[in-house]
Amino acid sequence: MSDVSVGIYAILLLLALFLTGLEMAYCMILIGFFGFTFLMSFSAASNLVVKDFFDNFTTYSYTVIPLFILMGEFASNSNIAKRLYIGAHRWFGHIPGGLAMTTIAGATAFKAMCGSTLATVGTFSNLAMPEMDRYNYRKELSAGTIASVSTLGMILPPSTVLIIYGLQVEQSIGRLFIAGIVPSIMIAILFMAVVAGWVVVRPDIAPKAGRASWKEKLAAIPEALVILIVFGIVIGGMITGFFSPTEAGTIGTVAIFILALVRAEVNKDMIIRSFKGALKTSIMVLMLITGSAIFGHFLAITEIPMIAAKWASSLPIPGTLIMIVIILIYLIGGSIMDDLAFMVLATPIFFPTAVELGYDPIWFGILICVTLMIGGLIPPIAIYVFILGNITGLPFKTIYKGVIPFLSALIVALILLFLFPQIALWLPNLLMGK
Repeated sequence: MSDVSVGIYAILLLLALFLTGLEMAYCMILIGFFGFTFLMSFSAASNLVVKDFFDNFTTYSYTVIPLFILMGEFASNSNIAKRLYIGAHRWFGHIPGGLAMTTIAGATAFKAMCGSTLATVGTFSNLAMPEMDRYNYRKELSAGTIASVSTLGMILPPSTVLIIYGLQVEQSIGRLFIAGIVPSIMIAILFMAVVAGWVVVRPDIAPKAGRASWKEKLAAIPEALVILIVFGIVIGGMITGFFSPTEAGTIGTVAIFILALVRAEVNKDMIIRSFKGALKTSIMVLMLITGSAIFGHFLAITEIPMIAAKWASSLPIPGTLIMIVIILIYLIGGSIMDDLAFMVLATPIFFPTAVELGYDPIWFGILICVTLMIGGLIPPIAIYVFILGNITGLPFKTIYKGVIPFLSALIVALILLFLFPQIALWLPNLLMGK
């Protein structure tokens, strides 16, 4: 049996093993270990596993992951999100569909200071849903808004997914962060347009809230300024090269903690919850990276990624069509397993193909993240729908009904990003050079 055949059978076995319910990290470790044993030797495979575990859990650059996750936990476990929501509500609440727009604006701003996508969906499920219920918003609109806007965590910095992608393919995390800003704003605007259009068609779905006074509106500005300052320091420091991504994560985490401390929102319970949440998520992410490294080393000796890249680039069809196929694979993969797990699994296979075809690695990272945002909202897994349903107790049918209009906005964003790569590349090229 050839090495390529072994690799193909291993990939199929990996997917079958995942369908049994075993975590993707452990699936990749097991298949990578036994595959390496089959092609090389048990001793070589054992040394590989030990080395990859040691390297990934002791690499300095990977400390950026728990730091940004801890930053998100501090933001989630304090009242920062609540203040953001109240401020956005004062500005947009009187507009038809204003509370849904408030949720989009508030969640986007919160995510700009929080490294956790799941923290965003969890926070706004508990924060925004009761408020929209109070003003008689239909469940499908409120649930669809919360589930959809939470996907912005994939590309809006500081994004854990972009950090992992950058480390995987050895691209600048700072450049990836900047590349995600304009697409994130574009998607947030498209989401608001969906709400506005929905309310025009069905005015009963979102009754108006009361209009806040200018005094109340102006009083909400300082909270937004705090977010902009923290965001500016973290991202601006990386743009200028004043500090590394790891140092940026440290500064952002300390800034959020001090902000919560000044507002007397820090207590023993908050600290324990934050560290436990950060520890759990960080270990999960690092295990995924380690599993990807072990499986990636196994794939490397089969030469499947290199063969696939050369084969794809030699096909007598346009590179655009090949990229569309890759996008469809990410879309399907993101819908049947955790988006982060699939990205870690698939990127070593398809990244060489994208580079061989001449596509920009930064643009490719943003593109697959937007693709996985769509995958995270469609069956059978639909992780954001699943989390929202567990928190609110709403039927999945109701949430899916609300998500469909927002999916159309994400598809439009993906098409625009595919056709016009400068949407992602303009800002990093402007600020950091080509």
